[in-house]
Amino acid sequence: MWPPADPEPAGAPDGPQTQSLRALLPTREFLCSRKGRLLLGESVLSFIIFICYIASTAASFLTVPLLKFLLALCFFFGYFMKINEKFPGICWPLSDFLRCVTAAIIYFAISITAISKYSDGAAKAAGVFGFIATIVYALDFYIIFNDLSKFLKQGNSASDPEAEKSEAAISAPALWFKAASTIEAIKKKKVLSPVLTKS
Repeated sequence: MWPPADPEPAGAPDGPQTQSLRALLPTREFLCSRKGRLLLGESVLSFIIFICYIASTAASFLTVPLLKFLLALCFFFGYFMKINEKFPGICWPLSDFLRCVTAAIIYFAISITAISKYSDGAAKAAGVFGFIATIVYALDFYIIFNDLSKFLKQGNSASDPEAEKSEAAISAPALWFKAASTIEAIKKKKVLSPVLTKS
């Protein structure tokens, strides 16, 4: 009620309302992680670009930064609240990779257009911030790609180590030679039709 109650002393334990609000704030550990910093940077840059496009004559481009801002916020909250672990049916790394690739390509294209076609300062600023966002998104999808490739390599080696060793022992020229000799043997036995053997 009004007037508000006296604030609790500093040493008092947190109430249920304070704890529920703190659950919505990212932890310092996540904000200091590489993924947290990249997602925060992508969100901030997308919001700045959105504001610049609102103030410019290139207002037709403001949809892209708005959508990328909202997607970056969704992934930011999804990762720090560990929703990616609660919903394993969604392929989070792949969807994050596709989000970053499309953002980098689209930001690069609209930044070139905004700088070359429009003459106002806000469009030029949006283009410059768009190039910076392109670099941040490209860095993010490069890191995601490396993490995915390492994960897939570990998954293959854990599932069938003998098959990987046997495949690694055979070199590419040896495989070509084996395939060519097999085709020649099949041609000699007239297994292939006459149309295929003429070539």
